[in-house]
Order: sequence, then C-alpha cells, then structure tokens
Amino acid sequence: MGTLSVFLDVPLTETDLPLDVYREDPSPKKVCLGHTGCQTDCPDEAWIPLVVQRVLLKIPQDPTLDHEYLPHLGMTAFTTAAMELLIGKDNHALLENRAGAVQTVGGTGALWIGAEFLNRWYKPNDFAPATVYISVPQIGNLGCIFHVAGFTNICTYHYWDPVNLTVNTQGLLEELQNAPDGAIVSLHEPAEMGLTPKEWEKVAAVMTAKHLFPFFDIEAQGLASGNLDRDAWVLRHFVDNNFELLCAQSFSKIFGIYDERVGNLIVVTKDNETLIRIHSQMAEQISMVWFCPSSLGGRVIATVLRNPALRYEWQQSLKTLVKRIMLIREKLKEKLRILGTPGSWEHLTAQSGVNSFIGLLPSQVDFLAKRKHIYLLPNGQINICSINSRNLNYVAQSIHEAVVSTTDEDHRPSTDLDDPARNSINEVPTRCRFR
Repeated sequence: MGTLSVFLDVPLTETDLPLDVYREDPSPKKVCLGHTGCQTDCPDEAWIPLVVQRVLLKIPQDPTLDHEYLPHLGMTAFTTAAMELLIGKDNHALLENRAGAVQTVGGTGALWIGAEFLNRWYKPNDFAPATVYISVPQIGNLGCIFHVAGFTNICTYHYWDPVNLTVNTQGLLEELQNAPDGAIVSLHEPAEMGLTPKEWEKVAAVMTAKHLFPFFDIEAQGLASGNLDRDAWVLRHFVDNNFELLCAQSFSKIFGIYDERVGNLIVVTKDNETLIRIHSQMAEQISMVWFCPSSLGGRVIATVLRNPALRYEWQQSLKTLVKRIMLIREKLKEKLRILGTPGSWEHLTAQSGVNSFIGLLPSQVDFLAKRKHIYLLPNGQINICSINSRNLNYVAQSIHEAVVSTTDEDHRPSTDLDDPARNSINEVPTRCRFR
C-alpha cells in the first residue's frame, strides 16, 4: 500500500450558504438572515410549539410501542393525516383512492424520490427528455436535486419583478406559455408567491393547455396566512382540475422538529391502478436509499393531527407565529421609513410567509456581508424569522447604510423576458439547503 490517499483528486467544496458562513464568522455583531427554519425572538433558537414538545416527551414512554422497521412507504397513520392536512379530508381524489403518500426523510427526501421517479418514468416526448422549470429563488435548492436525479434540461422561470418589487404574473404566464409541452414545473410554496386565486386559475389554465406537469414543494403550510386551508388552496385547485401531480411536504418549520427529518411525498393520479404501480416503484427506490423512514417524528405529527385538542393547540401556535412574522415586517418597514432609507419598502408588508424578497441589489447584499457581518441569499431573499428584538435596529441601520452607499443604477437587475440567457442554466448548483 502506498502512502498517498487514493482520494487525492477530491476537491474541497467551499461553502457560500449564509448559515455556514455565519457560523464561521467570529464577529459578535453577526446576523444570519438566511436561516432555513423558524426562530424564536432569541437568536439562533429554533421555534417549536409547546404541544409538540409535550408529545415528543410522551411517545418514548409508551410501553405498547415496538422498534420494528416501518414499511418502505412509511407509517400509514402519518401519511394519511399529512395528506389530508394538505389536500383536504373530503377531496374527491382521496375518496376515489387515486391520491396516496410516501413518508420520506425530510422534504428534501420527498423532492429526491419524486425527481428520481420522474426521470425514470415521466416521458412526455419520445424524442427528448423532459424539461424542468424551477423558479429563480429556488434554483440553488432544487436545481442540484433534479440534476443529480438525471435531468439535463433545467430552466428557470420568474414570478418576482426585482425592479418594481412586485409579482410579475404576466411574465410568469408568458414563460409557461413558451415552455415545451409536457415540461415539469416546480411550484415552491405557492401560498407565498403572491398570486391571487384568479391569477392561479390562469396559471392552471396555461399548464393544462401545455400539458405541463406540476411538482409542488410545500414546506410551510399555514405560515403564509395563518390558515391551513387557505394556504393549501392552490394545490387543491390543481387537484380539483384533474391534474396528475407530485407534492413534497416538509414538517420541519411548522412542527419545529428539524432533527427528526419528517417529509411526505403526495402522488395524485388518474386512477387507483396507476397509484398502486407508482407506489410499488417508489417502494423499490426507497428500499435502495434509506430502506424505511424513522418513526418518532411521524408519530409526533400523526398524534397531533389526529387528536382534535392537540391539533387545535398546534394551529393556535402557528397563528401566533404568523402574527409575529407580520409584526416583524411592519417594524422593519417602519424603521427604514424613519431612517429615510431611499426607495419604497411597501413590498415588505405586501408579501407574506416566512421568506421575503427584501429588494436589495447584489452589491448591497455583498456590502452587508463584508461590512456588517449580515448574511442572506445572493438574490436578496431573507427569512423574516431571523429578525428579532435584539437585532432589528442593527439590521435596519445596516440595510440603510447598504442602500445609501451603493445606489448605482447600473447594478439594477434586468427584467427582459425576451433575453434567452434568463432561462438557460449553464451550471447547475451542486449544493442544497436541506429541510
């Protein structure tokens, strides 16, 4: 045996994710606005509902539980309760036994199983592989998953206008209209995208005409409006309009159990026979990846969702968190107004949910990182829960300084939808933010 490793050619991957850079920064002033989860008012403290904490302590003490492997597709009590939460208990797809679900290792696991399944079995065109469309804010999270799953045609679409700081519904509809027939469209957190129900109806109509396949990605149901059913309306509209679709669910944010890695992959098909065949293929996939999911997180969620009293307490916790998110948005906007920060900041309160486009240029994001030790995504998207009573003033003052010191209009992002470079992905990101 030689003295040199056979892995000498393995390169070092340098991280550029906000949380990783934040952790390595020794500055006492540092702030991470790119957390993937929900935080309390205390810095770096994950939010977890009290009812979930109680159930977490109670379940391991149940003497009737065994520690056998779960089935490949997971715990039926969990998958059924999770699916009913999103699709609705009385949805016709459920009543007709053509909607089913698979328990996965987090929302990322649901995305991975779904992407790999589509690459193997979704063939809208005999002459070319399917094209995948991913929204610009999510290309870093999802692009790598679809790329590793085997997709080679990965494009972006835009729904946010970074110049006017508003939703560009017409631009979105045009991009979908120009997509190749049968393309897969990833719809991440539709309740937070800012489209009205009427606009979503137009999106669904275009996708029907173009035979586009929707792959929903929902990780924060209830945190956009405080109402679980309202946040699920878009998905239910697609189901009611007879789409076949996949939907990745994550429970990390809304239950606060990040370390348990609980996800769910919903499958809606045309008939029960197709669903059975799809489940058989997914069971085979899972047997080769993680064999079966872990049980504790799924038991916690199933326990809460199936007990009316516990479910009500959990829903109240979500509403309290949403009120805090809305209050932070209002306070940040007011701080920037008092400071006289150039520009309009109305978009902060016009948006909803955990994530928000704050409206900063790349040069201003860079200013915050290098001069103020404040880290966020390069596209200016932040996690509102990362702002608390301790760092609000510092964040607002730093944003003000960033805007005042970098006002070069040449750095303003383009919104030319006719530019083909906007939709071509030359290099798919290779790192994801897992959830």
